[in-house]
Amino acid sequence: MNGATKVGAYVLGLAAVFGGALGVGRAVGPIGDTAAEASRTTAGASHGTDHAAAPAAPAASGGAAGVPGGLQVSAGGYTLTPRTDVVEPGEEADFRFSVTGPDGRPVTRFTPQHEKELHFIVVRRDLTGFQHLHPEMAADGTWSVPLTLPEPGEYRAFADFAPGGKAGMTLGMDLSAPGDYRPETLGETARTATVDGYTVTLAGDLVAGRSSGLTLSVSRDGEPVTDLEPYLGAYGHLVALRDGDLAYLHVHPGGEPGDGKTAAGPGITFHAEVPSPGAYRLFLDFKHGGTVRTAEFTAATADAPAGPASEPEEGAKEGPQEPPAGEGTGKAKPASGDDGHAGDGHDH
Repeated sequence: MNGATKVGAYVLGLAAVFGGALGVGRAVGPIGDTAAEASRTTAGASHGTDHAAAPAAPAASGGAAGVPGGLQVSAGGYTLTPRTDVVEPGEEADFRFSVTGPDGRPVTRFTPQHEKELHFIVVRRDLTGFQHLHPEMAADGTWSVPLTLPEPGEYRAFADFAPGGKAGMTLGMDLSAPGDYRPETLGETARTATVDGYTVTLAGDLVAGRSSGLTLSVSRDGEPVTDLEPYLGAYGHLVALRDGDLAYLHVHPGGEPGDGKTAAGPGITFHAEVPSPGAYRLFLDFKHGGTVRTAEFTAATADAPAGPASEPEEGAKEGPQEPPAGEGTGKAKPASGDDGHAGDGHDH
């Protein structure tokens, strides 16, 4: 018997927004005025195969007004319904679920977003064990995906999708892997992460309440990588999770492979807006040499300057400022794969 189910591009860059108050999990610090955050919320900005903003969805692709995506199991008449919410740690399970619609029936028609009809993200609540998977749907609306939860603990699973003819949304549910759970401490903020001989460098800062540019540059053996491969319609995909409640944000870069102006690396630029001060965990998927890899960073918001941004003085040099130098090294790993490669596991 099942256990109880518990509790976001413009042409040159995409701005995606969290909104709302802290829902569940550990406290992350002051969240600010919920209504003000809700008024800033943009829905579905990261969805659509052409990177164009999708129609506005209620509640930041989440559901109720002011609630970020991924914090609710049910929103806008749609409900994420798993066959089970308990998975034995270390054992591969044929994990199955459905998305029921306002009529109570499983939804069988979805609008593809970045070459997939549904994206399934799983991470432990201490922000370790990130996986981005792509389930397959049967004719009756049942989704199935091989899933391994490597260690005991409480996990959060996110289903990111757009019902046919509707805007994109993200629903979330908790999964349990029984056993002795020893949560890891969130890593220190870092500007670099390494994986399989690749180094990814993060430039830019998150600023609460403002759109902020983040550029992630990929190098290998000290040389910039300028031949990144397209992966699900982009050169990179970025998922951000807010420490504390795991509010979900999926951001895609500006431009598209083959558009004649978007370089295949080394830098991939994203624009993201986060609503509250605090810590966020960033997961970057990139493809090179036929393999998708995931670089992971812990980022903390920088203090926003008081008042409106000032105009540059006449004659002043324009352009982005260099970000402050960071300390430490982020963790990185091959992404969990859904196509047989040791790193394939994220798209969107």
